[in-house]
Amino acid sequence: MLKKGSKLNSILTGTCPRCQEERMYVDRNPYNLPKLFKMHEHCSHCGLQYQLEPSFFYGAMYVNYGLTVALGVAVFIITKIFMGMDITESFLSIILALIILMPVNLRLSRNIYINMFVSFDKEAVKE
Repeated sequence: MLKKGSKLNSILTGTCPRCQEERMYVDRNPYNLPKLFKMHEHCSHCGLQYQLEPSFFYGAMYVNYGLTVALGVAVFIITKIFMGMDITESFLSIILALIILMPVNLRLSRNIYINMFVSFDKEAVKE
């Protein structure tokens, strides 16, 4: 499932979607906020330019919106139904979870978005 060549591997590890050899981000830690969006210009292994066109990652905002809604619904279900919190505590939990997971969510949305357009290519992997 997380084998090299799967989109899920590239999405979760933040590696190049074409060769999955190099990480796309300069800093691996998403909580290093000054370097949250800093990416390499291109992959040093296969040469894929990550910014496929000007303002390419603006489309990732839509993916981010979907992930944020899904996370909010999941936190609400967990806190309200399984933990029995009242509505105010549930909404405070949603806000807290969204703030804490914001950097991870932003990177994950970029990873998903670029993987929608670029597929793994065995020929791109240089040994």
